[in-house]
Amino acid sequence: MTDTSLPGDLDIHLIHEGRHEELWRVLGAQVDDDRGGTSFRVWAPNALEVQVAGQWAGWDGAQHPMARVGDSGVWHVHVAEAGVGDQYKYRLRTADGAWVDRADPVAAYAEKPPRTASVVWRSQHEWGDQEWLDRRSERQPADAPMSVYEVHLASWRKHPNRDEPGSELYSWDEIADSLVPYVADLGFTHVELMPVMQHPFGGSWGYHVTSYFAPDSRFGDPDGLKRLIDRLHQAGIGVILDWVPGHFATDEWALARFDGTPLYEDPNPQRGWHKEWGSHIFNFGRHEVRNFLYANAVYWLDEFHADGLRVDGVASMLYLDYAREDGEWSPNKHGGRENLEAVQFLQEMNATVYKRIPGIVTIAEESTSWPAVTGPTSDGGLGFGFKWNMGWMHDSLDYMAVDPLYRNHHHGEMTFSLVYAFSENYVLPISHDEVVHGKGSLLRKMPGDRWKQLANLRAYLAFMWAHPGKQLLFMGCEFGQESEWAESRELDWWLLEHPEHAGVHAMVRDMNHTYAASGALWGRDNAPEGFAWLDANDAGHNTFSFVRRAPGEPDVVCVSNFAGNPHENYRLALPTAGTWHEVLNTDAEAYAGSGVGNLGAITAVEGGHHGQPAHADIVVPPLATLWFRKA
Repeated sequence: MTDTSLPGDLDIHLIHEGRHEELWRVLGAQVDDDRGGTSFRVWAPNALEVQVAGQWAGWDGAQHPMARVGDSGVWHVHVAEAGVGDQYKYRLRTADGAWVDRADPVAAYAEKPPRTASVVWRSQHEWGDQEWLDRRSERQPADAPMSVYEVHLASWRKHPNRDEPGSELYSWDEIADSLVPYVADLGFTHVELMPVMQHPFGGSWGYHVTSYFAPDSRFGDPDGLKRLIDRLHQAGIGVILDWVPGHFATDEWALARFDGTPLYEDPNPQRGWHKEWGSHIFNFGRHEVRNFLYANAVYWLDEFHADGLRVDGVASMLYLDYAREDGEWSPNKHGGRENLEAVQFLQEMNATVYKRIPGIVTIAEESTSWPAVTGPTSDGGLGFGFKWNMGWMHDSLDYMAVDPLYRNHHHGEMTFSLVYAFSENYVLPISHDEVVHGKGSLLRKMPGDRWKQLANLRAYLAFMWAHPGKQLLFMGCEFGQESEWAESRELDWWLLEHPEHAGVHAMVRDMNHTYAASGALWGRDNAPEGFAWLDANDAGHNTFSFVRRAPGEPDVVCVSNFAGNPHENYRLALPTAGTWHEVLNTDAEAYAGSGVGNLGAITAVEGGHHGQPAHADIVVPPLATLWFRKA
């Protein structure tokens, strides 16, 4: 009689070759419909013996020894007594004879920290987002609007007055109840969730993962995350998950020295240890490990219907000398500092997910000048859909930190990004990294008194939204969070009771909706033809003006005045004569601004100015950004 607990020959072949794109369907705890019970399978090639220990047998692993499957490195056993909700671990005897307990690397569910067992799980969720998926498969993210709201779920909101650790956290459904209508009202097209994969230490924000296939059980079971994503999709909001394939947590019960040897981590200490983050680095030279990771990418996009992955720390993966001194790294086979195996993994991962799941996107957090991060893998590129524009972020924030009296000396910091804006597909990121570790909140980066700080913030965000590239904004920035972000407490929601902070919130809402409705602001984000300076050189007025355009869409002109005084009768160069509607004014009274503006429209007349065929004399408010759309 055939043992149905055994993985099939094709599965074993693909695992052995490192090409199993649905690894989670073969390894881990597989509930067996035919026989009842659960089949357990784990890759541990260097273990001498493996058992599965579970609560059904009083954690006596000797009752369920596992058998090798050929020379694949996979062990298996069928346990008739094990079912959904049962906790388990693998017990392995290593080469030195020691027995060690390990969580399942492919577990779909894990115990709530600080407990560390894996949990047998089978999803019961029935998706209701097919209309969303159908629309997604027909569009290219690079040519669509994308304004992303980055969220750390554990500090989005918390229950007050709860003393038991973990009890202050919202559940997946409670998060959905508050997050979905909030983001929909604000008009963000996507949310980006900081890592939701199981991590035992909340202070790591999810960047030290122990269970790559298990959602964070502090918020509930895995179906809760599916319900959250489903509800976001049905509200018209995409979901990007933060994903961490560059390094993993050191906890001895998880992946570290899993079978008594450096199995998942690189055995070379010059490649296998991340000094900066105190964590293990995956062995990208081992095809089974690369398979584990890119199958994990497919898992979140397939099983959880995520619309994209933001890949953390790509720069740290690409360079052998990243965060290392001379003598602490060795060159590759060509004598260079590039990590060729990591490059191969990233190319494999991107090629795989784009082939399998139409309409998804991958985004690289990459801060160097590595070429063709968003170039196709067929041409030697890394194959990402987007790359974070860290240069724009640093330059623009440096400019905004300067008192307006001296900004004329820093004018180029706001224009330099257009020198390279179309060399990659970019996301403009104002992320959690910019409002933590002593950097202060985005509002507090702005100079001047409170009115000027808020005005600077509103003007900066509208300049950012009109700049080529997609946008990402960390939670709290949309209403001018005053204090630096800390994961231990929720956002300062009480600030929305104050008109000046409610004004920032209202401006972001109106800006998002106007942005989404204005194809000129996103239809050609990645092409030089979609942008033209009207005046890039008006340092004397601390003013920038440019036009955005896309085929079949009315042009949108952006004028940003980062001086502390208004400019009366300011001559603005325009590409065509006629009426231009003022569709956004960050100085509007509704946003707690001073109310200086152009009564909703301006009229451009024929007459050349700065190389354009038309012009209009307008009022530009202090510390403000205006958008004009051609009638």
